[in-house]
Amino acid sequence: MCGIAGVLSRTSNIDRELLKRMTDPLAHRGPDGDGFWISADRNVGLGHRRLAIIDLSDTGRQPMSFADGRYQITYNGEIYNYLELRADLEKRGHRFVSTSDTEVLLALFSEKKEECLGYLDGMFAFAIWDEKEKRLFAARDRFGEKPFYYIRENGSFYFASEMKSFWAVGLARSVDQQMLYRYLAEGFTYDPDDLSRTFFESVYKLKAGHFFYVAENDDQLEQKRYWDLDPLALNNEVSDDDAEAKFRQLFDESVRRRLRSDVPVGSSLSGGLDSSLVVGTIDRLNAEKKIRQATFSARFPGFEKDEGRYMQAVIDRTNVEPHFVFPDDRGLAGDLEKLFHHQEEPFGTASIYAQFSVMRLALEKGIIVLLDGQGADELLAGYHPFFDDYLRELSSAGSKTRISEQQAHQAIYGRPAGGRKVKQSLASFLPAQMIGQARQIRSRLRTRFGSIINREFSRANSDKPFPYQPPAASLNDSLYRHTLGGPLEELLRYADRNAMANSVEVRLPFLSHELAEFLFSLPPHFKIRNGVHKYIMRAAFKDVLPPEIATRTDKIGYEPPQQAWLENRGVTEMINEATKLLISEKVLSEDASKKIADDDSKTDIFSSVKWKMLMAGKLLQR
Repeated sequence: MCGIAGVLSRTSNIDRELLKRMTDPLAHRGPDGDGFWISADRNVGLGHRRLAIIDLSDTGRQPMSFADGRYQITYNGEIYNYLELRADLEKRGHRFVSTSDTEVLLALFSEKKEECLGYLDGMFAFAIWDEKEKRLFAARDRFGEKPFYYIRENGSFYFASEMKSFWAVGLARSVDQQMLYRYLAEGFTYDPDDLSRTFFESVYKLKAGHFFYVAENDDQLEQKRYWDLDPLALNNEVSDDDAEAKFRQLFDESVRRRLRSDVPVGSSLSGGLDSSLVVGTIDRLNAEKKIRQATFSARFPGFEKDEGRYMQAVIDRTNVEPHFVFPDDRGLAGDLEKLFHHQEEPFGTASIYAQFSVMRLALEKGIIVLLDGQGADELLAGYHPFFDDYLRELSSAGSKTRISEQQAHQAIYGRPAGGRKVKQSLASFLPAQMIGQARQIRSRLRTRFGSIINREFSRANSDKPFPYQPPAASLNDSLYRHTLGGPLEELLRYADRNAMANSVEVRLPFLSHELAEFLFSLPPHFKIRNGVHKYIMRAAFKDVLPPEIATRTDKIGYEPPQQAWLENRGVTEMINEATKLLISEKVLSEDASKKIADDDSKTDIFSSVKWKMLMAGKLLQR
């Protein structure tokens, strides 16, 4: 895992100092050294910060050259199936100097160009300069686990793992006012209509599952998709036994590959289904118990949503060495500046701080790689609102199962649908066109927090409707939107930044593309059955998961007591400072401070308002 940066310039002005200024802010992503390559004409430069995970020797250093210097690469990520790819390449005559996955990737690219991406099982963001064709190739992994940002300015093209590399060389840092408005008004932390967009003007993301080529004198850059999921390609003939066996086989293989490392590997354990399955599977594959797996967890003693008893159930059942961290409001107040520095853009809740604390604990204990359970909720319908999408699909198909599923869900959760409010649950049975029209009208009205947003700021940035999509046509359609439409990528951004802030690599077994393709091929009743989410996971791994976890129907994760944390004196002072800044920048109304102070509500809605003030203020402060 590393940090990458680079420049293509129309003038011969690239030097080592420029590249070093771009890579120094990425030192946390690669504390084990840096490296640079500059073309003979000084029009192209690549920089790299290294976190050594596979091949710890100098032969694994980057930027790396291949084919007598034709190709130069700067690469961030892990290709988990690199051993299998290497063996195939050796059969075709390739000889390797290092034992790294980087050299394997270069050799594969030299043969197949962009088609190499289809062979990779991994997380990655990389750029390869082709000296013969005089163009740069850039690609990002299928789900967006690893970041890749780029910007054009003054005839040059810059890219980096994090945007702070751009600010370090004096590129314009201008907040996108419409993105800021959408965040304050409706909580959007990304643009569903354009996933390449960021909170900064002129700064873009290479979208997940995409690649592009760019040449020195080429102003055109077209991102091209190389991988997708098909929500309609269902295998309606598969049996329960076959589906469970295939799930188990694919997941085991994914975990095995993600355990490949030349440094210590551990796991994040939240107490939920997903992380518990990862920990349990590692323990099962480690049959001789030669390795004692280290686990890392966040606890909130005294808080009703503390997951300690579920964590202990996994610990008692496996051969692990548990470690715990206890994030609190004082820690949040002390670390928030650092946390936002690494995240760079607003993030949803204080749970991100809990994750940050877990990653820091892992580093303190000498664990450089952590496996985690992210991705399962999006692939297996783990969130409660997915039940509404399932009901809508059953209703559209005229299935009699709808009534029994709704009754089962009612018996389990005490409510008729999957976690939305009553009016939203009723809306799940209305025609998609009707709901879409209603949302378009609502998007042009004053928002529920509109009274504290400056009217001029609102008018200037609300001309474009909020990017509401019509209700999903099926459960798989909704899962697709969450997996590849933005929500999962946001969670992956949080995880990557939190891990890299502490020089730790996080690996996600559920995000094997082969496993994802298989799960998307399963009919919806494999994901939700008898009112229970993640049905096939519970069935396929009932011997791995502790019974109290296999039968869990609540969904928590690292959820801290955010409302209480926001009452911390230090945090309150930051909220007040942020509010004053937003007023001075004419983002909030003149009386916003008074309205917030007068509202002594303790509801989640009010808590989220204060959190938004905090995030927006941090965005404008920098």
